[in-house]
Amino acid sequence: MSMRELVVLGTASQAPTRARNHNGYVLRWDDEVILFDPGEGSQRQLLHTTVTATDLTRICVTHFHGDHCLGLPGTIQRLSLDRVPHPVAVHFPAGGAEYFARLRYATSFHETAELRVEPIEVDGARIELRCGTLEARRLRHPIETYGYRLVEPDGWRMLPQKLAAHGISGPAVGELIRVGHLDVAGRRVTRDEVSVPRPGQRFAFVMDTGLCDGVYALAEHADLLVIESTFLESEAALAAEVE
Repeated sequence: MSMRELVVLGTASQAPTRARNHNGYVLRWDDEVILFDPGEGSQRQLLHTTVTATDLTRICVTHFHGDHCLGLPGTIQRLSLDRVPHPVAVHFPAGGAEYFARLRYATSFHETAELRVEPIEVDGARIELRCGTLEARRLRHPIETYGYRLVEPDGWRMLPQKLAAHGISGPAVGELIRVGHLDVAGRRVTRDEVSVPRPGQRFAFVMDTGLCDGVYALAEHADLLVIESTFLESEAALAAEVE
């Protein structure tokens, strides 16, 4: 059974508080379990959830400021400690490859996990997943930064009354969805006759940026948008200095 949920590990900025950990977000999306921006303490925060390091299939880093990536060393080493049996892909801005390499091998450890290092090299990069498409868009920040969104393909919502009128039920419904038509009692029933279009769901993740084209592109039609807001409206001048 598929599951879709966002698990928040922390929402603090540069300094954690007693009530809020550094950044860290896990997205469960069918067979993908994606860790976004693991800040310090992310590995420990997982203990308060139902997510384990073994569940992770992918890690996405928006940029290499510490509150968004200093949890990488512990998380990566935990993958090997737990002998995660499947490959785990890691995406990050290509310009930060040296930072990633330092974090990956911050200390000595016995590496057994298979890490697939797949940096983002261009604005608009697309990674095809079984559950949809992961897109990366360039954001506005002092260092190279990308936001991400996961887009599910559009589908169909089957109409029970119309299916019943044609005597279609059980496994035949699945075949109709896959093939696009079904022959029933000497008549061909098309998928369009018994369904309506269902837009695919969209999740977007946007951190540390001033408003720019990338923000709007990521947020467009998003069903769930995670977007950081560090400054109050009264601090707009300060925000403009650091964005």
